[in-house]
Amino acid sequence: MSNGETGNKPAMRIALMAVLTAVVVVFTLLVRVPTPIKGYISLCDVVIVFSAYLFGPWVAAIAGGLGTGIADVIGGYAQWAPLSFLIHGLQGLLIAIIARSPVKGNVAADSPLIRLVIAGVVGMIVMAGGYYLAGGFLYGFEAALVEIPLNLMQSGVGVVLGIIVSRSVLKAYPPVRSLAL
Repeated sequence: MSNGETGNKPAMRIALMAVLTAVVVVFTLLVRVPTPIKGYISLCDVVIVFSAYLFGPWVAAIAGGLGTGIADVIGGYAQWAPLSFLIHGLQGLLIAIIARSPVKGNVAADSPLIRLVIAGVVGMIVMAGGYYLAGGFLYGFEAALVEIPLNLMQSGVGVVLGIIVSRSVLKAYPPVRSLAL
C-alpha cells in the first residue's frame, strides 16, 4: 500500500461509519411496526449485523448505536434513543467480536457459518434482553414480556439477512476487506 492509500484509510473508515449510520437510520425508519409498550420493530438489525460481520466491532457499535438513537429521535421515540444507542451498540460490538475467526483474520464474514450464527444468537439475546429490561423499568416487567418475541423476530431476521448480504458483498467485492477494523 502506498503512503497515499494509507493516509486515506482513516478517512474512508470514518466515511464508512457515517454512511452505515445513515443506512441504519433509514432501515429503522423505513418499516416500523408499533409494539404494545410504545416501541416498534424495524429492519435496523440487518445493517447492524452486516456491519458487524463485514467491518468489525467499532463500525457495528457506532453505526448500530448512533443510527438507532438518531432514528428514535427523528421518529418520535426520543425516550428510547439513549437505550437504543446502548443496546444496539453493544449488540453490534459483541456480534463482531464473537464472529471474528482468529484464524481467518478481521472479516467475520469469512468465518464458519456456525460462528456467525452463534454470534448472531448472542446479539439477539443482547437486543431482546436489553429492551426487555428497558421496557420493564419504563412500563413494567410483565408488560415488557410481550416485546421479547417481537424483538427476537426482528433480530433473527437481521442475523439471517446480515449473513446473506455480508457474504454476498464480500464475494462480489473482495477488496472491501481492507475497510475492516
